[in-house]
Amino acid sequence: MKRITLLTLFVALTLMASASTTLPVKGKVINPTDKNIQYIGRICFDNPMRPRFTFPGTQINARFTGTSLKMIAKPKSGYFMAQIDEAEPFKVSFMSEKDSVVTLATALSKGVHLVRLMYIIEGYDMKPDFRGFVLDEGGMLLEAPALPDRRIEFIGNSITCGYGNESYEKNDHFEYETENHYLTYAQQTTRDLHAVAHVVARSGIGVYRSYGGPKTGTPENVMTTEYEYTNLYDRSERWDFNRYQPQVVCINLGTNDLSTNNYDVKLLKQAYKKFLKQVRQHNPNAKIVYLCGSMLNGKELEIAQKTLNEVVEEAKTEGDQEVYRFDFTPHTGDLYYGADWHPSVWQHQKMAGELTAYLRALMHWF
Repeated sequence: MKRITLLTLFVALTLMASASTTLPVKGKVINPTDKNIQYIGRICFDNPMRPRFTFPGTQINARFTGTSLKMIAKPKSGYFMAQIDEAEPFKVSFMSEKDSVVTLATALSKGVHLVRLMYIIEGYDMKPDFRGFVLDEGGMLLEAPALPDRRIEFIGNSITCGYGNESYEKNDHFEYETENHYLTYAQQTTRDLHAVAHVVARSGIGVYRSYGGPKTGTPENVMTTEYEYTNLYDRSERWDFNRYQPQVVCINLGTNDLSTNNYDVKLLKQAYKKFLKQVRQHNPNAKIVYLCGSMLNGKELEIAQKTLNEVVEEAKTEGDQEVYRFDFTPHTGDLYYGADWHPSVWQHQKMAGELTAYLRALMHWF
């Protein structure tokens, strides 16, 4: 398979991404319950020693002292992006069957360092969990930096997840190794706006009908159902929306509803309206933006834009004045395709530029 090789280089003599090792390990183990670990995203703490998550974009951050850092997670948890201080982010793999400890950094200078970790794939098959850090003997965690005041929520499908964006062959199919949410329009926009984001997204999902579903819809397998829960395909915990109140919610759904020429526009519109009310109920003070693109084109693009415009205008007529619309430029292949015709990393960069400019003006985030 042809795919883009991410920059996983390290700053010489200060940062190294190495192969994983197995327990036991030397050093000071920091449990996930440590109050100085900063968590971002929908995470279930029903077992505090093994917080679990499935949505891409989930983050684990910490400030630490010492010259090295290891991370402990469930074997086969998937892929993360890691950044030590301001060095180049690199990909971390927990894909082997048994290894559960990965070295994130060695030979660091003495002093205080910052690690940022982001889960970059869809974890509903992996069922990942985080099990702590390993520091040098005598090392310790310090209070993590304060999070930005600007808060976004992204709700989406495979485009938002980053499906195949590390591939550059449109005939490639889905593989976890070529999905990288860190490089999506959502996370690039978040970084450009100096914001923090929660992400609720998975490939194939729709508003009333997920990919390849019957014309009548797939009510048990759509975002209106999944949005209520902490983890995908897991009904054990309803998400507590008081834990995170975004200032703006960006919804990019509809591509799968309009797939395979087997859709009902009336049902799609009903679902868009229902979901808008659902999101509003949980986020009463947020601006809500219905996005469109960038994979739709032709007839389906016209249907999606027309339907979304009607939904937004009707919501305003009914009294919700904080609902908006934004269209990405449809991709045409001039910036290459990712796997299965999905946006490439370059297309995601273009999308991020477009959305960043729009949100900056909408939110007055200058």
